[in-house]
Amino acid sequence: MKISSLKELQALREAIARREREAAERAERERREAAEAEAQRRAFAHAVGPVHALRPHGRAHVQRARPAPLPRQREADEREALRATLSDEVDVESLLLTDDGLSFRRFGVGPDVVTRLRRGHWSIQAEVDLHGLRRDEARDALVRFVREALQRGQRCVRVVHGKGHGSPGRKPVLKVKAQRWLAQCEEVIAFAQATGPQGGAGALIVLLG
Repeated sequence: MKISSLKELQALREAIARREREAAERAERERREAAEAEAQRRAFAHAVGPVHALRPHGRAHVQRARPAPLPRQREADEREALRATLSDEVDVESLLLTDDGLSFRRFGVGPDVVTRLRRGHWSIQAEVDLHGLRRDEARDALVRFVREALQRGQRCVRVVHGKGHGSPGRKPVLKVKAQRWLAQCEEVIAFAQATGPQGGAGALIVLLG
């Protein structure tokens, strides 16, 4: 580097002095950090006492995958809130547009949707069986099933409520209640009674959205 004036020489000297000062400060900082780390190490060793290395155990260290963080409490709260809002006494016909074939559809849903459900236009992707469950158990199971089906991206599902042959008076108690519960689920677009091969009068084919 060629110096052409005293001013440039002075600037060079100042730059060199600054770099030396920064280097000295950095070295002093590193020395203090090393001394502090050594002091902590000695304090720990004094507190713990003599230690000995463990013998090799010969076992492999397997890293297990952690489960995905699922909002279980929030989902439980949502299910409880929905369950509490599902009434057994609601008049389905006052809420939904119904037809004579034991099926319903929400307002704005065309009748062709119900026709397609009856004809098996959509493949059934999941099923819940409410056989043998008490009323509250059946309601909780149905709510949980609908929510989980939607989370899995399933749109067409089957709800098996039975024909009531084992109920008092051989009346299909769960059949009527399942219809009313489904009618109150905002996730349900429509449903229709299953055909013979799909369960007949003992099941409903439900379309979710």
